[in-house]
Amino acid sequence: MQRISRIFFVILVLIVSAQIAFSQSIEKAPPSPVTVIIDPIDSFNRLIQITDVIITGFKRTRPYIIEREIPFKKGDPIYLNNLIDKLSLCKQQLMNTRLFVDVTVTPMKLDSTHLLVAVDVKERWYLFPIPYFKIASRNLNTWWVEENHSLARVEYGLKFQQNNFSGRNDNFNIWLISGYTQQLSVRYENPNIDKSLKHGINLGFGIRRNRELNYIVDSNKQKFFKQQDYFLTNRHYVDFSYTYRPAIKTRHSLRAVYSSLGINDTILKLNPRYFGSDNTRIRFLDIGYNLSYINLDYVPYPLKGFAGEANLSKRLGRYSHFWQLTAKGNYNIRLLPSTFANFQAVGTVRVPFDQPYISNSLMGTSDFYMRGLEYYVVEGVAGGIARATLKNEILSLNVYNLLRSKTHDKIPFRVFLKTFADAGYSYSKNANYSRLNNKLLRTWGIGLDIVTFYDIVIRLEYSFNQLGDRGLFFHTQNDW
Repeated sequence: MQRISRIFFVILVLIVSAQIAFSQSIEKAPPSPVTVIIDPIDSFNRLIQITDVIITGFKRTRPYIIEREIPFKKGDPIYLNNLIDKLSLCKQQLMNTRLFVDVTVTPMKLDSTHLLVAVDVKERWYLFPIPYFKIASRNLNTWWVEENHSLARVEYGLKFQQNNFSGRNDNFNIWLISGYTQQLSVRYENPNIDKSLKHGINLGFGIRRNRELNYIVDSNKQKFFKQQDYFLTNRHYVDFSYTYRPAIKTRHSLRAVYSSLGINDTILKLNPRYFGSDNTRIRFLDIGYNLSYINLDYVPYPLKGFAGEANLSKRLGRYSHFWQLTAKGNYNIRLLPSTFANFQAVGTVRVPFDQPYISNSLMGTSDFYMRGLEYYVVEGVAGGIARATLKNEILSLNVYNLLRSKTHDKIPFRVFLKTFADAGYSYSKNANYSRLNNKLLRTWGIGLDIVTFYDIVIRLEYSFNQLGDRGLFFHTQNDW
């Protein structure tokens, strides 16, 4: 605890020192990224009319893409007691498109019964032809501690990313990656292909190959085999999905992915159940339906609202086949002006229960993990995680950008102190070499979250688990 206390203290000292040193460049941020501040309302039961909605600040984005997210239009009647909620919802939905770094919604009183609303947006940088550098390990902590921060487990290359490609919130990406995983991928996503802005498509293809491969999990640790002279695995895939968004908060999607996956025969000698057959190449088709509902104030780091998702998928293949059902939820509530509670849950089941190694992953290999068990992998075909987090905002400020920019003149920072507890369970039919399967798992801890622009979330967490382990963990995104 002394170590983590010192780390937290140093971070707070740096934040306070920066605030003092640049006091003329700092202002207090609003209570939330989606807060709308207006003058006091003199009457709460009077009906007014929106005479017009004026949108400014956009350059690439098509106006109708913005208009769809605005929950009112010219000529709409609104009771004054609902005005603040409508304006806040307008900003919330525009920010959650992730097209803008900031949105300002300003009501302008024309007379006692008429109101004009001005919506000013600040667009993000949409073109990112930037170098790509990523750690290939399951998380930063595993790479730094267990893999001795080896550069051999780093991926690098060029990521060409053109967001808002045609102004319709569509994205076009090309990735040319080398290093630990060699990969080429091309993807185009357009959520608004029709005039009603309810239908969308997503298609892509890619090639991946590795000289190192995780071939088994033993005692909840991944075991790897490496070959310098040739590739141990290669995968080709093509995918297509169709999305339907009948309302702002609800989205349906159908997805199909065809994959061809091959491995070197050495892997089958190390783990005969890797594919569940003696073939070194398998081909399969994944078909899935996904339903999502998002009603969050700010998707990258929500403080209020609920989001839920359910996914049903089927894998069709001669040597790899199963049904899978996954559901997750995220509920956030404000307890006090600066205190918030967050509850998250995710669960999945895959049948039949007898699966080969490649279809037996569950906890610890993606964002399906428990805080405090980052160093462990818990395989399984059915399981779930529940999280509870209590956090308090201890600092909120805007720092004026020292580099002059019309669209990025302020850089927001919000700092939250939190405490948390997780519980989880993972069932495996064959758990002979696992001490974490088929039992209730528990973790808990304290931490700091730092939230800034471009959806950047930095999480520092000091966690404990029932095995007696403790340690500092670092994450760069908000899960679920």
